[in-house]
Amino acid sequence: QVQLVESGGGLVQPGGSLTLSCAASGSIFSIYAMTWYRQGTGKQRELVAAITSGGATNYADSVKGRFTISRDNAKNTVYLQMNSLKPEDTAVYYCNADLSSGVARVSYWGQGTQVTVSS
Repeated sequence: QVQLVESGGGLVQPGGSLTLSCAASGSIFSIYAMTWYRQGTGKQRELVAAITSGGATNYADSVKGRFTISRDNAKNTVYLQMNSLKPEDTAVYYCNADLSSGVARVSYWGQGTQVTVSS
């Protein structure tokens, strides 16, 4: 079994910063891509940023230049540094890991962490 545990969400003023973390644990052989998604109230879940095991990154246009995704492969952890936050960044942020347990390749989701940007 694999678990993804997110942390770092909270309330921040516009223009502020937050760093989200997502740690994977359990029966993990290797992790391929790790991705952050978000879902605002009444909106569809959307990709925010992704990073491969080799460090290649991809960002949604709405966060380019403001958010930075990184990962620590030794700790099976992915981070999302969010700067210059805007009210429209308010959402539940979810971590996803595409990984192999050694038996099968499976996609796992975290429980989500709330980010609220408001004055």
